[in-house]
Amino acid sequence: MFRKDSPADADFRAEAREWLETNLPHTLRGMTARPHPPEIMPWYKALSKRGWIAPHWPKEYGGMGATLAQQIIISDELARLSAPHLPVQGINHLGPILMRYGTPGQKAQHLSRIISGEVIWAQGYSEPGAGSDLASLTTRADDKGDHFVVNGQKIWQTWGHYADWMFMLVRTDANATPKHAGISFMLVDLKTPGIKARPIMNIADDDEFAQMFLDDVVVPKGNLVGPLNGGWKVANDLLAHERLGTSSPQHTMEVLARIDRVSKANGKAADPIFRDKLAALRIKVTAQAAMFWHAVDMIATGQPLGPSSSTMKLVATDNLQAATDLLIEVAGANGADSERLTTDGEPTDVTQIFLQSRRATIYGGSSEIQRNVLAKRVLGLPG
Repeated sequence: MFRKDSPADADFRAEAREWLETNLPHTLRGMTARPHPPEIMPWYKALSKRGWIAPHWPKEYGGMGATLAQQIIISDELARLSAPHLPVQGINHLGPILMRYGTPGQKAQHLSRIISGEVIWAQGYSEPGAGSDLASLTTRADDKGDHFVVNGQKIWQTWGHYADWMFMLVRTDANATPKHAGISFMLVDLKTPGIKARPIMNIADDDEFAQMFLDDVVVPKGNLVGPLNGGWKVANDLLAHERLGTSSPQHTMEVLARIDRVSKANGKAADPIFRDKLAALRIKVTAQAAMFWHAVDMIATGQPLGPSSSTMKLVATDNLQAATDLLIEVAGANGADSERLTTDGEPTDVTQIFLQSRRATIYGGSSEIQRNVLAKRVLGLPG
């Protein structure tokens, strides 16, 4: 969107485009909700066999070791085809954390199975009484010598009822001051007795989320990631990776493509007022893309994102909601249709993607919390 391919990058783009067009099933294109495992995991595994499931991972861990330009190209081409959203808790969230904090045994056990798609991961952070104020979490892990016994609840877990493993935050010191000093980060096999998952339907009529109940769940000490009571630092590093993933321009680019199709189909593309709105939005998304790929480059060179992850998350989710708002507007009277609209080339969903985007300013830390972070850490305002 903001850069020109070098000759080598142009060759790679042609290779990626040809392979993706040939191998991405048409049944998976243009889907708003993440397809269920039986539908999406064959595509995940196809990308894995091609070596493209984790372009940002080092080759030593099974990733592509891609250059920044190659990562941009793959993201561009997936967005161009409206490829489905993959389960990324393992690829984008846990994987980088294990590379940094995991033991050799943890890396050997889990990283290759993330790459292959053999194991699906869920995240256990939020609780019914601890969402934005995550340090107030009450799920506890009692030390029993060679293992922990975990009791509590987790909620809003993407694919929690489909996952095989979960990484989670638990309280291991109830008397710690401040509260976050008594939190640890651990991994749990979801086949362990005492775990029950209940799906949650959202306003888009999708059961992507779940609530997890943990009753006397035994977790081996070897599943602790990082030091005991040192989970807060691990958690914040993971949230930075999560916010970076949320900040990808791919999602909003997909909405822009839908706006183009709908506006051409119903004649709105000729409206100068609409064209001005679309141009202004494209400028914002181009700036977002430049900021996002700069951040990816920082991560690749070992630089911390710091508060920049909050800035990017705010910009990206605001742009996404602005884009879906414009999509509903350009659809006119059809904006409330639950069925896909007839457009040139392929049917286009309008309503569900609008509904799905409503949650974007909440997950990964709500917009209000991100503004507080920036006010304190960047502007130096009092808490």
